[in-house]
Amino acid sequence: MNPIVERLRHLRQAGINALPGHDRFMEVSGYRRPSMQEVLRREPPPRESAVLALIHELEGVPHLLFMRRPEYDGVHSGQIAFPGGRREPGDPALEHTARREFKEETGADASGIELIGALSRVYIPPSNSLVTPFLAFTPALGALSPDPREVAELIDAPLDHVLRPDALREGRRYVSALGTHAITPYYDVLGHEVWGATAMMVAELRVLFGADL
Repeated sequence: MNPIVERLRHLRQAGINALPGHDRFMEVSGYRRPSMQEVLRREPPPRESAVLALIHELEGVPHLLFMRRPEYDGVHSGQIAFPGGRREPGDPALEHTARREFKEETGADASGIELIGALSRVYIPPSNSLVTPFLAFTPALGALSPDPREVAELIDAPLDHVLRPDALREGRRYVSALGTHAITPYYDVLGHEVWGATAMMVAELRVLFGADL
């Protein structure tokens, strides 16, 4: 059996028992993010969000779904991300937030999506957001109708492409948390630069699937 498919099968059956976290990726990044203890002591407290890192099958091949944000006057303009967003007062849990936002942004039917488990939380300083990513799976995603206000493009990447050894690159960009330009790591996903918080999530996913950073 394909080792990626076998690992996905194992994660679906056993769940996520231990999270690698982001320490190794942050060492590669060369700059420090606040610890979770620091984040949780902040005033005002960070706003909670949730995203869905959804694996689904296209012609029997596992794919990971990303989105590209529209261009706008803001710190996340044009970035590659996983579908998701802010927790609303009516959301009973962050799992609900992830499903609701996924449906709103992609137009997909989220009822048949299987949640495998939560990944490590990521703090995003410019927006004072604390994001919980959820790894999820569905054998067939069905029709999509992305919201053009939230999504400029949906990007379906074969999982083996995301996990390939040469996906990690470096590039120079403005980092708002540092207030300056810096050389930062990113993942090349079908020619798109996945960096920042989403790159941290991808790094953890890669380790869960047996790849290096």
